[in-house]
Amino acid sequence: MTSAMPQELPSVPRIAPPEPDLDPEELIRRAESMCDMLRSRQDAAEAEGNISVETNQTLVDAGFYRVVQPKAFGGYGFDLPTYVRLIAAISRGCPETAWVLSLTLGHVYQLSTYPLAAQLDAYGQVGDFRAPEVAARQGVGVAVPGGYRVSGAWDYASGSEHGTHILLVFAVDEPHPNVDSVRMGLFDRRDYEIVRNWNTIGMQGTGSDRVTLDDIFVPEHRTKPYPDAMGMRHTLLPPEFYEDSPLFHGPFRPFTIAESASVVIGAAEGALDLYEEGFRVRRPAGPIKVSRYELSEYQLNFGKCRALVDTARAALLQASADFMKVAHEIQATNEPCSDEVERRITLVLLQGIELAHQAADIIFRTAGSSAARKDSMLGRYWRNICVMRGHVAHQLDSAAINFGRTHFGVPPVGIA
Repeated sequence: MTSAMPQELPSVPRIAPPEPDLDPEELIRRAESMCDMLRSRQDAAEAEGNISVETNQTLVDAGFYRVVQPKAFGGYGFDLPTYVRLIAAISRGCPETAWVLSLTLGHVYQLSTYPLAAQLDAYGQVGDFRAPEVAARQGVGVAVPGGYRVSGAWDYASGSEHGTHILLVFAVDEPHPNVDSVRMGLFDRRDYEIVRNWNTIGMQGTGSDRVTLDDIFVPEHRTKPYPDAMGMRHTLLPPEFYEDSPLFHGPFRPFTIAESASVVIGAAEGALDLYEEGFRVRRPAGPIKVSRYELSEYQLNFGKCRALVDTARAALLQASADFMKVAHEIQATNEPCSDEVERRITLVLLQGIELAHQAADIIFRTAGSSAARKDSMLGRYWRNICVMRGHVAHQLDSAAINFGRTHFGVPPVGIA
């Protein structure tokens, strides 16, 4: 049970990161060097329904969870292009590992909109913070003096086994006047139990299980209204902690889509690796005794997929650069990002997901029947990409419709 923290905050020293001289290129080099190791652990992760403790510790030791964490809180404070390059490199070796990493590290962005007292709680003395998040309201909190007592069950808590904390949305039962009826709370790892109920055809190794709370107290300062005014989020950031972390001033929607787009696009790159390897060792059935890479049909398919994956990656990197440009402008001017600009950047990311999925589909349907084996690694990449592509946040059509609606002054519909 978490105790309340005094509202009078003491002077807080900055937390030094584990490797003060670490630069983005070394971080990416470490991720790329893990590709073969991550591939070798895919089968076990899928069978166990989660990445292993050893794999997660490797990610921790490499500094990956701190890639965009604010420097004041023990992070490296790198930009969004570095983040997406890191996640894509990990996903090339194992999409499930990349999903766990991307989401549990990316939620430092959500944490930044909590009261400063909650952020100090979360980062502690050494800055070790990894938090799954379930944004769907699936629990109930009873208002009590100093906070709320929360109970409930939340599904799809990706990475919950490896988190230090978790962010959960709950409805407030009989809220007091001036208290929002829906809030998001910051809970410690010891506060929740995990119920193994994640059973899917793809992304099985993400541990996206149910978490439960049973009458857990959360102090008021570790909660916030949800959804909050994310478009005005820059006004909530204490400058002494965020002056050298411009990423956190950027718009909410494209950041959250970049978290998962980098996983999908990195996975398509991994699928293309296996596609090429298969060409070099397999020969077609029948009288033609040549390698597949010598046949024009396979050359054409490979070329198409290479173009699709490269274009998806270019979209990911350009959208990330655009995001950082907007973030710097917001920080400098204190003016929020326009809805149109935010939606345009998001559309580019969603188009990247669409292209990556197209490449994966060509790869799977032309690789041969062996890709459909339950133990096929290539088949696993395809299944993983299909499951991610089906996520409600990845629907390009609905996002495009809403961009068009808002551009012409018509209110958006749905959640895209």
